[in-house]
Amino acid sequence: MGKLPAEGTQARRFGKTRSAQSTALLEDYAELIADLLEGEGEARPTDIARRLGVSHATAIKTIARLKRAGLATARPYRGVFLTEKGHELADRVRVRHRLVVDVLRALGVPTESAEADAEGIEHYVSENTLKAFAQFLKAKG
Repeated sequence: MGKLPAEGTQARRFGKTRSAQSTALLEDYAELIADLLEGEGEARPTDIARRLGVSHATAIKTIARLKRAGLATARPYRGVFLTEKGHELADRVRVRHRLVVDVLRALGVPTESAEADAEGIEHYVSENTLKAFAQFLKAKG
């Protein structure tokens, strides 16, 4: 094992991970809501819960967080809708997801594994790493 990084450096790294963990959930919900709205025309809490494999109560709590963050609105009997800010977040997450999947596929990872792994990686990768991923793909052709 190599030498430990400086305390401040290590604390920043762990802090970045904790921050990413707290936003990953909202990002996943925003991305799924956008996909449901596009593909099904509506995003009902029941559908969100089923697709994310969580309870209805958990979905409702997280949708409330989205609303408090200004990312979504909900109307009784009408489902969940993204605000402009929510759509922007979903679009950013989709781009990150696709880029991570494309890099994993370029490295020879099977599609299903790449899609599953990207679900986690996409929330933790830095902008610098994303730029490097894009350059790698561009160079690879």
